[in-house]
Amino acid sequence: MSNVTLHTLSAMKKNGEKFAVLTAYDACFSHLVSSAGVEVILVGDSLGMVLQGNDSTLPVTVEEMAYHTQAVARGNQGSLIMSDLPFMSYATPEQAMDSSAALMQAGANMVKLEGGAWLADTVSLLAERGIPVCAHLGLTPQTVNQLGGYRVQGRDKKSAQQMINDAVLLQDAGASILLLECVPSLLAQEISMAVEIPVIGIGAGAGTDAQVLVMHDMLGVTPGRSPKFVKNFMADASSIEEAVSAYVKAVKDGSFPAAEHGFE
Repeated sequence: MSNVTLHTLSAMKKNGEKFAVLTAYDACFSHLVSSAGVEVILVGDSLGMVLQGNDSTLPVTVEEMAYHTQAVARGNQGSLIMSDLPFMSYATPEQAMDSSAALMQAGANMVKLEGGAWLADTVSLLAERGIPVCAHLGLTPQTVNQLGGYRVQGRDKKSAQQMINDAVLLQDAGASILLLECVPSLLAQEISMAVEIPVIGIGAGAGTDAQVLVMHDMLGVTPGRSPKFVKNFMADASSIEEAVSAYVKAVKDGSFPAAEHGFE
């Protein structure tokens, strides 16, 4: 696979072609998933839960994110690398600049941050300084305590309209990609049509331009009950490589996510 860029992803959206996103946290899995055709590797702060065993993403630090980003960059075979800015690492635009610089210098091609309209100035500043941004809306795990748990967002008319407004505002501020998590499928489709930039979904139905899963969930190795939006691709595969390839194929042909993986 030739190197994936933001231009690649924008062209795919324009052409109606879906793309696959998957988390990875080290060189071996980075090599594997990028070789399988995953367009975007997310170095997620989910590592705080699946690697470190924490009950949330909140304890993860910028230093830990940079360490794992470096490892992923060494194994990468052409995917675009997106790294999460962890909890309280972008409370001000200036802090966001410093945190983003650390991740970009570690090998990220763009950063992801969670939040709505209040982040517009930060997104604008980062974009002006040459740091591509993915804006994360819907269920934002870093605010799980404020949300009262991992709950679907945007189910009432007011919050749905606010999410649409935030999506357009963040795009206009300079965000290059949006990510929607645990959002009703019809709302996610409406947002995807309302913006020109690619929209990645997780628990947001099939109407987005791309899908993302945590690799450990997709392989069925995460302890406990899996969220509704997860499919275990390892269940019908004979190897991890086969499972990842099946995930990529299912995203691209539209068979994943199915209706049962979304929310009304």
